[in-house]
Amino acid sequence: MSISHYIKDIGRGRDGARALDRAQAADLMGQILDGHVTDLELGAFCIAMRIKGETDQEMAGFLDATHARLQHISATDPVVVLPSYNGARKLPVLTPLLAHLLAREGLAVVIHGTATESTRITSQEVLSAMGVTALAQARAVAAGEVVFAPTEVLNPNLKRLLDVRRVVGLRNPAHSLVKLMNPTTAANALLVSSYTHPEYAISMAATFELTGARALLLRGTEGEVVADVRRTPQMAAFVRGTRTALVEAQAGSLIKLPELPTNIDAASTARYTQAVLNGELPVPAPLTAQVQAALKALSL
Repeated sequence: MSISHYIKDIGRGRDGARALDRAQAADLMGQILDGHVTDLELGAFCIAMRIKGETDQEMAGFLDATHARLQHISATDPVVVLPSYNGARKLPVLTPLLAHLLAREGLAVVIHGTATESTRITSQEVLSAMGVTALAQARAVAAGEVVFAPTEVLNPNLKRLLDVRRVVGLRNPAHSLVKLMNPTTAANALLVSSYTHPEYAISMAATFELTGARALLLRGTEGEVVADVRRTPQMAAFVRGTRTALVEAQAGSLIKLPELPTNIDAASTARYTQAVLNGELPVPAPLTAQVQAALKALSL
């Protein structure tokens, strides 16, 4: 098999490229995840899609192929899925704190991710410092539990696709795909997803509407799905193709900044996270709002 005919369609430049339909996109991604493409084809696909951009039909097809090939985490509703692929650059990565706050509400929480940049502190590192060991294989997750599933455990070839960025220096559809996928067996799991640029807010919303996924979408912190603790962002829920506004963006000047660790290394972030969970430090207001929004999205 070959994906060369798909590359011919998507590789004609921004103006000349032709979008794939959902079935074609599923076939293309299926061949990639099954390991049936060469490194040259994989690179050509990534560059072509980077220039062309993904449509909602293409992302839906990519998701179809991915969901069919994942090692799924067994879970029953209510479940919250937190993709974590960016890590900390200037601010501490508080995705693990969000996960534990959600687990305190009785929810099963699945974080999945892998390091996509070697200079950032990852959720996996913070969780490890807190005593949460990454899964070596897929298993069930219980209510009130937080688990971390490395991407390579879910699908090694998806990790391979993400790693192309380390070679060519550019994102590819996999970096959006992992923020849209549900690696659990729970059909109504809530996927918390985020964007950094406004155009992705539009494309991700369109994909959620098309696929009917249950999701909470917001502008995250440095690419992570956790709300910026300095200012509450807008949050919207997507359920069965319908969008519902849940939280309005915080306006006006900040009166007081939250107390954050001065260092963003894993150990310092883990200590801060544990101090908040122990009640020694306050929960940042934007995270409280995000937890309440997640609970609301699960009830819709």
